[in-house]
Amino acid sequence: MEVGLLGPLVVEEQGVSVVPSAHKPRTVLALLALHADRIVTVPMLMEEVWGEAVPRSAATTLQTYILQLRRLLETALRNDPDRRAKDVLVTRHGGYLLEVQPGWSDVTEFNRLADAGRRAFELGDDRSASHLLGRALGLWRGAALVDIQLGRQLEFEVLGLEEARMSALELRIEADLRLGRHSELVRELRVLTARHPMQENLCIQLMLALYRSGSGSRALDAFHALRRTLNEELGIEPSHRVQRLHQAILCGDPALDLPNGQMSDRLPV
Repeated sequence: MEVGLLGPLVVEEQGVSVVPSAHKPRTVLALLALHADRIVTVPMLMEEVWGEAVPRSAATTLQTYILQLRRLLETALRNDPDRRAKDVLVTRHGGYLLEVQPGWSDVTEFNRLADAGRRAFELGDDRSASHLLGRALGLWRGAALVDIQLGRQLEFEVLGLEEARMSALELRIEADLRLGRHSELVRELRVLTARHPMQENLCIQLMLALYRSGSGSRALDAFHALRRTLNEELGIEPSHRVQRLHQAILCGDPALDLPNGQMSDRLPV
């Protein structure tokens, strides 16, 4: 089975999609796929589909959704005499389990590549880190589960996935900065800071990329844009970390021209 959660929901068996068109069965499948190979209890599924307003008919309706999913699986498995839909979407005591292994999930692959990239970064292998983290980020096809009506549990899980995506992105950019790819990063970082105008880490990376590309004045402009946004939206100043970088740029501190790992003792970036 192939499972894709990093974008529109994809669940395929034997290359055939088993994603239903109705939104509530899709939500059930999304939660089962996100917790692949683990039991999802009936109360969890009910809460995800109906929230706090669970109708009296919820148990029967949920069984209907499971039946619909199994019918789709039966169609996909018609050329596999050794497996049945009940072997893939399994009934367990108190809940259901979507059997994915052996198979492929973009979330599992993303986590594997991101972890490997993080280890490479910590070891100072910036080229491998950039490559591995880039591959991990390339698995994303849009916002996670963008075509699913999210209940409380899926909303929380999607938030965690998006945070992991941002963490991997910032680390990949950090590796690219160490590799001297400053000019190449400027356009990407301008887009990212426009989308996330209060994200200080991205602003720091943009300021460094601009300064090292010979655009010190634009690096200062990026600082002032962040400061203005934080003042207007939250009534606060940028952190001391950002302000110290701002002062270093004003002074033309030579440590700014060194790879981040070499200048860390002098500047908090």
